[in-house]
Amino acid sequence: MKVEYAIIIKNKTRLESLVERFNTKAQAQFYIESSGGNFREYMDEHEKFYQSFMEVQTKLSKVIKNKVVEKEFVSSYIFSEKNLIIVIGQDGLVANVAKYSKNIPVIAINPDEERYDGILLPFTTQNFLHGVHAVINGNFKVKKMRFAEAVLNDGQKLLAVNDLFIGISSHSSARYKIMLNGKEETHSSSGIIVSTKTGSTGWLSSIFNMAFGILGSKNLKYPTMNEEDLYFAVREPFKSIRTQTGICGGRLKKGNELIIESLMPNNGFIFSDGIEQDFLQFNSGATAEIRLSDEEAVLVMN
Repeated sequence: MKVEYAIIIKNKTRLESLVERFNTKAQAQFYIESSGGNFREYMDEHEKFYQSFMEVQTKLSKVIKNKVVEKEFVSSYIFSEKNLIIVIGQDGLVANVAKYSKNIPVIAINPDEERYDGILLPFTTQNFLHGVHAVINGNFKVKKMRFAEAVLNDGQKLLAVNDLFIGISSHSSARYKIMLNGKEETHSSSGIIVSTKTGSTGWLSSIFNMAFGILGSKNLKYPTMNEEDLYFAVREPFKSIRTQTGICGGRLKKGNELIIESLMPNNGFIFSDGIEQDFLQFNSGATAEIRLSDEEAVLVMN
């Protein structure tokens, strides 16, 4: 189908969020500097982002009609098959947008290569038009990103590009029953992370970094994953008379499910891709099936 419109998606800069919080730039500056922070860093980041953003808009307007959508409106925006999605921002923005992209090609641009790793940002402001022309001509390379999904017993569903977190919204211990391959345990822990291959270099890696640091890197290796795998890890499981620690991590291959039953009377939740606003309540009576989703996102590659 012919691409007729590009949707540029951006997020607020840290400076914009500060000004929103403190009403004026001067008040934001006073707060940061009185706390010992470097306000110039916020300004430099803001200026670099908008320099890149304006460059993308200017170049794109010569090729295809476009409009800008802020991140906060993405979840309610209705994308068309005739759209092309352009994301300019950090990796987390790509993950958030991907869940709502409905297989529409996503071109992700790194606006600041000195600040952002850009694991999910294959394009720069200098070369992104190559991807735009490739999509318009129907001849483009893609990376298909598989989602993890959590499905509750009441039918609610949550998708994740990087990872799901199942736990409690406080510093208390999360309590739940966990079932895998016919084995069942009762847990008290800091929650469970379930990661896709795309997200394996993110939050999941920090768990292995901690383990390797404690053990002194005794020839341990990160698990290898493919797009058909999920990997889960239980954070800080506590062993007691009533709680076990036998199911603490492992691979979930396509067709396998991790079943979790909440034992938390309140404050239990499941959130997606590090975004606490993107969540399902997970309190006593709720059971979640965690598995690889059949849905996927299409990330255009350079």
